[in-house]
Amino acid sequence: MTGTSLVFAPFFPWPVLGALAALALVLAGFAAWRGLAGWGLRALAFTVLIAALAGPSLQFETRRPLGDILVAVVDESASQGLGDRAAQTRAALSGLAAQVAAIPGLDLETVRVGDSPDNRGTRLMSALARALADLPRDRVAGIVVISDGQVHDLGAAPASPAPLNLLMTGNAQDWDRRLAIDTAPAYAILGEEQRITLRIEDLGAVPQAERGELVPLGISIDGGEVQIHMVPVGPGLVLPVTLGHAGRNLLHFTLPGGDGELTLRNNEAVVEITGVRDRLRVLLVSGEPHPGTRTWRNLLKSDSSVDLVHFTILRPPDKQDGVPVNELSLIAFPTQELFMEKIDEFDLIIFDRYKLRGILPGAYLGSVRDYVRRGGAVLVAAGPDFATADSLARSPLGDILPADPTSRLIEAGYLPAVTAPGARHPVTREITAHAPAGGWGRWLRQVELAPRSGHVVMSGAEGAPLLVLDRAGEGRIALLASDHAWLWARGFEGGGPQLELLRRLAHWMMGEPELEEEALNADPVPDGIAVSLTTMGEGPVEVEMTAPDGTVSAAALEEAGPGLFKTVLPAPGPGLYRLAANGLSTWVAVGGDAPREFETVVASADILAPVAAASGGGALRIEAGLPRLRAVRPGRPGFGRDWIGYTPRDAFVTEDVRLRPLAPAWLLLLIAAGLAVTGWLIEGRGGDGAGARRTPPEPARPGAE
Repeated sequence: MTGTSLVFAPFFPWPVLGALAALALVLAGFAAWRGLAGWGLRALAFTVLIAALAGPSLQFETRRPLGDILVAVVDESASQGLGDRAAQTRAALSGLAAQVAAIPGLDLETVRVGDSPDNRGTRLMSALARALADLPRDRVAGIVVISDGQVHDLGAAPASPAPLNLLMTGNAQDWDRRLAIDTAPAYAILGEEQRITLRIEDLGAVPQAERGELVPLGISIDGGEVQIHMVPVGPGLVLPVTLGHAGRNLLHFTLPGGDGELTLRNNEAVVEITGVRDRLRVLLVSGEPHPGTRTWRNLLKSDSSVDLVHFTILRPPDKQDGVPVNELSLIAFPTQELFMEKIDEFDLIIFDRYKLRGILPGAYLGSVRDYVRRGGAVLVAAGPDFATADSLARSPLGDILPADPTSRLIEAGYLPAVTAPGARHPVTREITAHAPAGGWGRWLRQVELAPRSGHVVMSGAEGAPLLVLDRAGEGRIALLASDHAWLWARGFEGGGPQLELLRRLAHWMMGEPELEEEALNADPVPDGIAVSLTTMGEGPVEVEMTAPDGTVSAAALEEAGPGLFKTVLPAPGPGLYRLAANGLSTWVAVGGDAPREFETVVASADILAPVAAASGGGALRIEAGLPRLRAVRPGRPGFGRDWIGYTPRDAFVTEDVRLRPLAPAWLLLLIAAGLAVTGWLIEGRGGDGAGARRTPPEPARPGAE
């Protein structure tokens, strides 16, 4: 294959030659205006001279033709595994390769696109841009995309040098129902109604049997019982939610699968809302003034989020000192209002050295008992009177106490100690790390207890129970068998972690999730899913994981400390995972509830249509049959009803170049000189020259014939 072209190698820069040509044009025009007979020859001489200065040559090239390239971009993302799309993809690619092999000079370049590792969906356009950057664009004759059309990086689409056509997988009767969360608060105040906005959408050719205005939506909180609600299909569904406990709240939404639905991966979602308390309301009832009263008050008042109502009984009813009641400045104890009417407004009630003195009738203490069973919390800090007949254990509140007093008061120095169950309980786990350098200081008094339920987390004198924690109904109760915790606060014999202990105790009673003794937590991490189990039980413990595709796997949890087990499980891919261990379950979303790949799974050409149309291509369904491959001229439509086109590029590589001057320079100069001289001779001839002088004719003589 050869090619011939005219090239120039000027002796002077082109602007100089242009100026000379303009000057020659002016001179030739002036000569023509003066009527000189040789102006044409002079102009031709100037033309030959300027052509000689331009250095014209004939360039002869030996060319080797290059084949055209058809780029096939194959979508192998997760959504391509639905239905028979994988088989359609293989058949389309095989048929396309066979047609390309039958066309001389056409090669097939295959680009495969898998799942994005960071859950950004199908990055097909980015893969195409990288492929075109590595290929000679003057050889790309066409682009064929084999995909379901769900592309998530359309903004990265490169300018196509040839027709781009989409061979679309999937079937026209495909349909899918999906659940999507539009808005959800990350934090919410306990007791206040929050709103979650979600959408339930039906996409594709929904069967008549699945069409309807209402669908069942399952809602569960923290892996609890699933409640079914009939909700409408469509956008803008608003669900009111009121959180019941502080910390992490997991709301799991599920939709049942429909007949023939493409996938269930987008039929569920998890919303994680952190519950926070607006104000903690604590009622502290001190039976009498004592050194520990200020300790409790300082602890509770140090937290700005705590509203403390503190009553100290200074004058019991049996005290008779002869002072008229109307002269007393003491505030009357509003027992009816606090213990009957507004008791449920408190998050925690503390009885500090309280004893039965007739101030709180049995009905009021029975109200406190019922308050605990409904979900309240009570802490009893026992004093010496707890071992007497005036003990709270002999009131209706005694029905839910985790231990009974033996009526023995131990008045001797002892060191509080964490028991074996206490080493596992979050309230006292690792509390010894907060001990002073010389160890804990002693306490000097304790009521002997006989435990009957709950967990004894600390022991005292003679190994007797010192701190007992238990649950009663929906609520919690704690019994501290000594009123000498304040000795730690005063630094007696080095003191101890009094503030840390009472803070943990108060937070456990108010249901703070980080202090739950039975809890299963899972969080996504770069390596997979970090699982931690807090339990009062013994190991070994096994966790069961259900992946988004339904596969179930199990792994052993490693003991990271007393009552604490941890591990990191590999997550095969993005989606919603369910973890279960020790009768507890939780959910965790890795890379979102449903991978972006499964947000919209019904095949569609709408996304790629603008890119295809800009290149002259279009979209055809594979289920209608594999289209024929046809060569089309540039600018012509690149697809038809049963065919797709490619544009031959006629690319080549030059192997040899030879230059041959159009004429020798000396010959051109000789021709220019000859033309100039000839013009000058013509103009110099007398009579015939345009510039020759003419003799006027003689006048006629009279009488002459």
